[in-house]
Amino acid sequence: MQSSKQFTIEAGKGLALSVKKGQFVRVINTYGTQVVDTWAFSEEDTESLLSMEHCREVLQRIIFEPGDQLITNRYQPILKFTEDTSPGGHDTLIAACSQEMYIHAGRKEYHANCRDNLINAVKPFGIKIGITPSPWNLFMLAPIRESGLIDYVRPTSKPGDYVEVCAEMDCIMAFSACPDEIYPTNGGDGTPVDAHVILLNKNSVK
Repeated sequence: MQSSKQFTIEAGKGLALSVKKGQFVRVINTYGTQVVDTWAFSEEDTESLLSMEHCREVLQRIIFEPGDQLITNRYQPILKFTEDTSPGGHDTLIAACSQEMYIHAGRKEYHANCRDNLINAVKPFGIKIGITPSPWNLFMLAPIRESGLIDYVRPTSKPGDYVEVCAEMDCIMAFSACPDEIYPTNGGDGTPVDAHVILLNKNSVK
């Protein structure tokens, strides 16, 4: 029997879900302009987590593509990248925004940020965040120029574009609809918007 459930990642906030091995997770860029920082933690051992560094090492590139198996910091498969209807290019290099980043940028007052969104989202699952794991920045474009410098450009996703992964183990996935307005990552106008996640059972058809 096929089933699915949809969740909202509220603008500028976070969300975490328990995902069982074989389930598909579809992250939808509902308005086409929102970056979604994404993490995954092994449910059995939350110190084993999706690692951008280890994925880049094994895949030998900095941008992941459908068909890629994504691994943990212990070289265990955790997600299979199954589908992408967007133009791709999802960043794997840039750190999650944090209060310290905004202070560095000259913002003195508290600013919503992806680190705090992650901490709050996974707290009900008993996960404590020390050093923030590097996120998979879905829909964020930060290409490397020939000079070696990083470029920051507007998302090129269309409303409704999505990325889909399949869980390779029981895991906790966390998401943040990034509130950053310093870089031109949220449509270039600094306005975060809702994104959506659909959780499909292992018998669901993509």
